[in-house]
Parts: sequence; C-alpha cells; structure tokens
Amino acid sequence: MNSKFALAFLLLHALAIPAAAGEPAKSRYTAVHASADGIGKVYLDREIARVMSFHGADWLERPERIEEERPELLLSALELKPGMTVADIGAGTGYYSWRMAQRVGASGTVYAVDIQPEMIGLLEQQMSRRRAANVKAVLGGLTDPGLPPASVDLALMVDVYHEFEYPYEMLAAIVRALKPGGRLVFVEFRAGDAAVPIKALHTMSEAQVRKEAAVHALEWVNTARDLPWQNAVVFRKPSGLTKGATVD
Repeated sequence: MNSKFALAFLLLHALAIPAAAGEPAKSRYTAVHASADGIGKVYLDREIARVMSFHGADWLERPERIEEERPELLLSALELKPGMTVADIGAGTGYYSWRMAQRVGASGTVYAVDIQPEMIGLLEQQMSRRRAANVKAVLGGLTDPGLPPASVDLALMVDVYHEFEYPYEMLAAIVRALKPGGRLVFVEFRAGDAAVPIKALHTMSEAQVRKEAAVHALEWVNTARDLPWQNAVVFRKPSGLTKGATVD
C-alpha cells in the first residue's frame, strides 16, 4: 500500500461511532479485547471493524476510485431499471447514490442512508451539486436504516456491512425494508487477497458474508467476482415472505 493511500485510509477509519445510549446488549455478540482496527465485539467469529469517520470523506470521492474499484462493472451487475426504488446503505458522500439515481431515472428513488449527520450534510451538498433530485438522504440508526417496510427493490452496501455495530439487527431491518423478491447486495473488499491494499478487518470473505446472511430470510443469487478489489454478493428476499420475517 503506498503511503498516500495508507494515510487516507487510516484517517477515514480513525474514529469509531460510539454505541447509542440504551442500546440493548445481545447474547449473539461476544466481547473481546479490541484489535487496532476493531471495536472489541465479535459476531459469528468476526470482529466488527471501526466505523469510518466523515473526516476522511474526501477518500470516498478520490479520482483513483474509478480504476481501483471499477464502479461501472458493479452498477452493470445490479441490473437497475427506470422506476426502481433502491437504497444505498452507508452511502457516505453518495458516490454510488447519484450513479444509481441516473439509472433509476426521475421516476425512481434512491434512499441514501448514513448514520453520521455530518456525512448526511456532505451527501446533500454532493447531490445538490449533481442535481440528483431523486436521491433522498436518510439519517439511519445503529440498528435500523429508517426505511419504510417492503419499499425497496434493491439495497446496496458498499464496504460498509463489516462496520455495522449491530449487524444482526441492522440486516433484519434491511430485509424488512425489501419488497418480496427484492435484492440485497454486499460489496466487500476481498479477504485474504494480497492484491487488495486494505486492512484485514475491513475485508470479508464471500464465505463469511454468506454465513451471516444465512441467519436471515435471504436466498443467495450469485456473486460477482470480476471487480478489481471486491466481491459483490447478491441475495434475494423470497417472494412469498411476509415483510417482518427473519430467521433466528
């Protein structure tokens, strides 16, 4: 990893978002001594990574991202169509939000969700500058993105799921927000790949993604493995599923 890239990445993940007061402790989580990049909380054998800080938001808009991540490849794999309602969970500055907005068109809607008010402010500035009127900023919580039930055709999480402080609760809430037959896409930097210049705790293997998704009412559809640094693992909410159902 070159020094400029490393410095930007460290800044981006320097500050963790603290747990909200009164959040319930869940027996499904285990407390451990926190590693340098983690929060000391384990879920299904994975330590949860620190949340990225809005102070490093410029890293999300870096020009090199076009070559490093090839967003057009991912967007093509999403099969977005005009009129769709989609969600960008952990949207940050809206790097993918406005790109999706172009594809769903004026008749479609993009919910751009983030848990940091400061990041929401930056996102709104970006969407105003890009005239993305069909992007709606949503300030989410630690356990719920704040989306209407059964409202979303597709939810996208780009390099963010591994930072959810309450991954079980958050994923259950996202599943509730999906329409029957709606898709959920995990995009994560590939674990164990020496070519990926990202710290290990901010990567996930496809197997780990599928292990954690299997706890919920989600069916694996496919995995796009042709991105330079990431996998895009696609799941679908069964068409016959009632909107509140999950697997525990």
